[in-house]
Amino acid sequence: MEELRLKYDDSNAIYFISNFLSTCLSPNSIFLCIGTDRFISDSLGPIVGNLLIKSLPPTYHVYGTLKSPIHAMNLEENIKYIKKKHPNSKIIAIDASLGGKESIGKISIKKAPLYPGKGVGKILPSVGDVSIVGIVDVYDSFLLSSVRLGFVFEIAEVIAKSIQLALRC
Repeated sequence: MEELRLKYDDSNAIYFISNFLSTCLSPNSIFLCIGTDRFISDSLGPIVGNLLIKSLPPTYHVYGTLKSPIHAMNLEENIKYIKKKHPNSKIIAIDASLGGKESIGKISIKKAPLYPGKGVGKILPSVGDVSIVGIVDVYDSFLLSSVRLGFVFEIAEVIAKSIQLALRC
């Protein structure tokens, strides 16, 4: 299977996501958590980064946290740094996304790169061997976003717990 897509509040979400991820991870995987806390709808990646950095074994590395976010302005330089420092590591890229109303709350995991900023018309480099995207808001309402931080945090927790479980498998 090349893609998994399900709602974050599905009772088996953590199990299905961790099962999918366990086939994608290597002992030295890099978790690149993209976004910024300046916009709630873009804070998913750094929240996941914060949750992961406290719990992962030392062979795994996390880039992008609330304290040190990786976003549109510094993405390219961070990708270069990560690829130079960890040349043979798999990169798991994590980011928030916008979508249709029916897609809000879905998590999508693909064995393919992530295209950050695509939903808001930014042209940024693709990144990752595996991508994890949480759809947090409706595309049309980005400028007048009413997404709650608690909602984004719940999706982030599901992603982080899934990664933690996958690493134990």
